[in-house]
Amino acid sequence: MQMNRAHEALSNIWNRFQTSLFPWLEEEIGPLTRKQQQLVEILEIAQVETYIPYAGRYPGRPPASRCAIARAFIAKAVYGMATTEILLDRLESDIRLRRICGWEKRSDIPSQATFSRAFAQLADSQLLERVHVGIINTHLGAQLIGHISRDSTGIVAREKPKKEVKEIEQKPKKKRGRPKKGEVRAKEPKRLDKQLAGMSLEEMKADLPTACDVGTKKDSKGYKHSWVGYKLHIDVADGSIPVSCLLTSASVHDSQVAIPLAEISKQRVINCWTKPLRGRISYPNLDKQEAKIRIPLSRAWPAPTTIDAV
Repeated sequence: MQMNRAHEALSNIWNRFQTSLFPWLEEEIGPLTRKQQQLVEILEIAQVETYIPYAGRYPGRPPASRCAIARAFIAKAVYGMATTEILLDRLESDIRLRRICGWEKRSDIPSQATFSRAFAQLADSQLLERVHVGIINTHLGAQLIGHISRDSTGIVAREKPKKEVKEIEQKPKKKRGRPKKGEVRAKEPKRLDKQLAGMSLEEMKADLPTACDVGTKKDSKGYKHSWVGYKLHIDVADGSIPVSCLLTSASVHDSQVAIPLAEISKQRVINCWTKPLRGRISYPNLDKQEAKIRIPLSRAWPAPTTIDAV
C-alpha cells in the first residue's frame, strides 16, 4: 500500500516534468541537455527558495539574490565543479545554465568574493540540511520504511589534519598495583557510555569531533585504507534514499555515531528493520534504541547476540 503511494507520487512528479515543465523551459531558453534536466528536477523537488528568509529592503546597495546563488550552489554540486572559479566561468559561457539559476544577463552574475561570502552564509545556516529534512518529511514522512541501511564512507579533504595539543593536567595520583579484593576503581566513561547515560540529541551531536584528521578502515578482504579528511555516516532507506547523515572526523568509529544517527532517523521516518553494514557495532550497548531487528550484512564479523538479532 505504502509502496503504491510512493510509486504513484513519483509518477505524478515525473509526468509533470515531462508534459509541462521541460516543454515550457525549452520554449523559453532552448533545448536542455540531460545534465540541465537533472538540475531542473533537483531544483523543482528541493524548492530551495522556500528555505531562504526574506531579507527585506534596507538603505544602500541591495544584496545579491541569495536564491539565485543557492541554485548555483546546487548546480555546482550537480556538475561536480571543484571551485567557485569554475562555476563562474561556466555561468558566463552557458546561457541556459545562467537562466536556470536565475540570472538574465552576464552582468547580473555576482563576483567571486560575493559567491564565497554567500556560500559561507548558506553553509552556516545549514540550508542544505533543512532542504533535505523538508524533502524527507514531504515524501517519506507518512510512509512505513522497510529497511534502514547504516554505513559510513570516507571523504578526502585537501587540508592538513588538525594536530592534537595534549593538555598537561594534574591528575590525582592513583594507587599502584592491582586493586584489592572487592575494590572497584572508577573508569573514565567513553563517548558511547555518555550517550547511553541519557544525553540529548543535540549534546550527542555537539560531542562528536568534526575536525579534519586521519582515518583508517578495513575493507571486506581485511586490507587497511587510510585517508585524510572526514567521515560521512548515512542512514539509507529502500531505494538508496538518504534519510539522515552526520559528518564527523575521519577517526570517529561507526559505533559512536550509531545512537545519534538512529535518533535522527527515528524523528523523520518509521522503519521496520535496521541493517548496519559489516555488523561492527556492539549490539548489547544499543539497548537504549527501540526494539528493532538488526541484521549485520557481513558474516565475517562476530554476529550480535541480542534478542533483536537475526
